[in-house]
Amino acid sequence: MNNGGGGVGKHRIDDILNELGMNPDAARARRAATPPGESEAKPSAGPLPTMPSHQAVATLPDLRAIDQKGKVFADFYMPDPTEREGNSLARLEQLVLERNILPGDKLAIAANVLKQSPGRRLAEVLSEQGADEALLQQAVADACGIAFERVDLEKGLDGGFDGKMLQRLTPEYCKEAMIAPLRREGQRVVIGVARHDEIVLRLDDIAQKLGVKGVKVVLAPALDIRAAIEIVGGAGAAQEQGVDLTEILSEVDEGDVQVEKSKSEQVDLEKEAAESPVIRYVNYIIQNAVKEGASDIHIEPGEKKLKVRFRIDGELFEMMNPPASMAAAITSRLKIMANLDISERRLPQDGRIRCTVQGRKLDLRMSTLPNTYGEKTVMRILDQKSISVSLDQLGFDEDSLQIWKKQIDAPHGIILVTGPTGSGKTTTLYASLRQLDKSSMNISTVEDPVEYHLDGITQTQMHDKIGMSFSAALRALLRQDPDVIMLGEIRDMETAHIAVQAALTGHLVLSTLHTNDAPSSITRLVNIGLEPFLVGAAVNAVLAQRLIRRLCVHCKAQERPSEDMTEFLEMQGMDTGEMWVSKGCDKCRKTGFSGRVGIYELLVVDDQLRDIVARNPNVAEFRRLCLERGMVSLRNDGMRKVKKGLTTVQEVIRVTEAH
Repeated sequence: MNNGGGGVGKHRIDDILNELGMNPDAARARRAATPPGESEAKPSAGPLPTMPSHQAVATLPDLRAIDQKGKVFADFYMPDPTEREGNSLARLEQLVLERNILPGDKLAIAANVLKQSPGRRLAEVLSEQGADEALLQQAVADACGIAFERVDLEKGLDGGFDGKMLQRLTPEYCKEAMIAPLRREGQRVVIGVARHDEIVLRLDDIAQKLGVKGVKVVLAPALDIRAAIEIVGGAGAAQEQGVDLTEILSEVDEGDVQVEKSKSEQVDLEKEAAESPVIRYVNYIIQNAVKEGASDIHIEPGEKKLKVRFRIDGELFEMMNPPASMAAAITSRLKIMANLDISERRLPQDGRIRCTVQGRKLDLRMSTLPNTYGEKTVMRILDQKSISVSLDQLGFDEDSLQIWKKQIDAPHGIILVTGPTGSGKTTTLYASLRQLDKSSMNISTVEDPVEYHLDGITQTQMHDKIGMSFSAALRALLRQDPDVIMLGEIRDMETAHIAVQAALTGHLVLSTLHTNDAPSSITRLVNIGLEPFLVGAAVNAVLAQRLIRRLCVHCKAQERPSEDMTEFLEMQGMDTGEMWVSKGCDKCRKTGFSGRVGIYELLVVDDQLRDIVARNPNVAEFRRLCLERGMVSLRNDGMRKVKKGLTTVQEVIRVTEAH
């Protein structure tokens, strides 16, 4: 038997114990009979037995007393607190109370549930009682003496965790074992685990699959591990679609793409689309779009050239100009990936591509539209990572954030989010739904289409062609005993009427409207056909929002404003000494901006405003009244962002010029 500490992963625990002549059953009996605290103070390790384990039964020494291998065991193996008597369990309960992870009454309930449910873990029961999973896992780690780490999901595959090793283990295996490879440390790999008491039996298997000598285990929250697995995605599912780009993209080089020009219009499009240069060029386009952080890809055929543009931070940038003769082949390749009809070039088509790019699972929502020189193709990149943000990260100021959180915790009423397409309404609604207690509430959505999937929430796809409209779906949802309903959009009188009735009968309804500001949403509902007194009674709050570009942190600078700008800043009550400006550098494509942040206009409908709404005021009058009562306009919120150095005055004016 090899005594090197790094070789433990190659042996199964039973084999180790047999070689040491130890019987696990006898060891458990001995530990149960030992008073708390004595086992570690008086290790019972002695000379190894000279006879085989089947001829004599030896007691199991304390794992920490086993030389070399015991040191490795001590790094990762400590029983779950729910399986240990005395000090460890008491220590976990003490930490839960000391750190305010859960109040004492909830802890008592958890202890009672644990007594009636043999075999369950205390941490699992505490989580069900509402304990924060990350804080709870930290307490479990401290109680057991195990290292604790959060998975850095912001860095993701760029240092947060190892996507290649996760794919090597397969997402299915990692999901079953609740593990995520984090990084390499010399000859061993660091694995984040959610259930440390079960991982010991998988260590040799993990080491063999990854081809490493040793495995170091740290405790990590299950939510982090699930998110890491979700980012990498199910490679198996992608392969069934036939669109796993990871392997191909690793060999892509822009200079290696050789384009064969078409000699005639009569070509076999399917054969041409299957040619290697076309496949690799399409992969190159998608890979670069993901790398640049684009939200949309536009492929636009022209008379002499093919234009490829990416929408980045809300602005379109021309990125590539392949030969016009490639247009039909690229479009056909994308149609094949989206399972569309490549022979139909006269009608618009819509489809969806599921693919894996650089270890990240993506959905591309594709649309084609015939034009003079072929077909224009637009793809919206739906990345689960981009939608997985909390309300705290969206750009709310502290006061608005607290008011908004209070509104979404209301038991009933209508909450509206308004703004043009691409203003971040879906992100705000999804972040709001994540704030709700999904374990104790029935939350359902009706969307057109369902772009992102949320755990613990029932999401319904709208199908107008078969009569599954927003109103029909909402009417069906009301028979499903819902607590919270999210409607993709209130478009017509029937949907608006059912939403109001749902709000007045004890349901919380979240939805969107396409209006320029918050007060306009109230008059829009009246114009749709609702009675003003019903609108005033049902609507609790309206949030108008826009997305403005954020200054690049690498090149932003301060300069003295011009005379005209100085006058404008004085009108806004701002400092006229220096102002933030965009400069531009290589990291922001010379634009001076990188990323976006939200600006918000939050209208809370109180009793006085309900009376005003019932009198059906015009838009201008109602907006003036709202501002007098303290509503912060979109422009004013934008100016607050300017003061913080997040954006520029020009950017705020550009986005809010209608206000």
